[in-house]
Amino acid sequence: MPAKRSPKLRKPTHADADLALKLYDLRREAEMRKARNFMILDFSPQSAQDVVSVINAFGSQENAWFRQWNGYWEMAGTLVTRDLLHPDIFYASSGEPYLVFAKLEPFIAEVRRAIEAPGFLAELEKAVKSTQPGRDRLALMHKRLSQRRAAAAKKSA
Repeated sequence: MPAKRSPKLRKPTHADADLALKLYDLRREAEMRKARNFMILDFSPQSAQDVVSVINAFGSQENAWFRQWNGYWEMAGTLVTRDLLHPDIFYASSGEPYLVFAKLEPFIAEVRRAIEAPGFLAELEKAVKSTQPGRDRLALMHKRLSQRRAAAAKKSA
């Protein structure tokens, strides 16, 4: 197994930029855009069971979109954790993985146990938390989600 280089020991390269552009291009595909809309706009889990319900809804459109979006970002996260994509380029390329991971993070341990998959979204988690700016962005996304929940609760009261 080759030695893993620390991303802190290298600067982003043109290969990193090229890979980020290829990943961006994949996000433009029509069905992926639907998956993105579902995950970003429509999917607002309030519990681990909400997440597990979508995971277990085999054959549903929501399950397909959930798997497509999470599979894509888990793959991108793997590129970061394997030092194939510099974490600074990952961070700069999109806020999406930070936003949706923030939606899932409060429930992730329970979801992993419920679906018997301890590695569920582990690469994405490592990638979003791999730099201080990434951890800061994740914290900001948690704050924004909390504000949205509070505003929605106030509106429905």
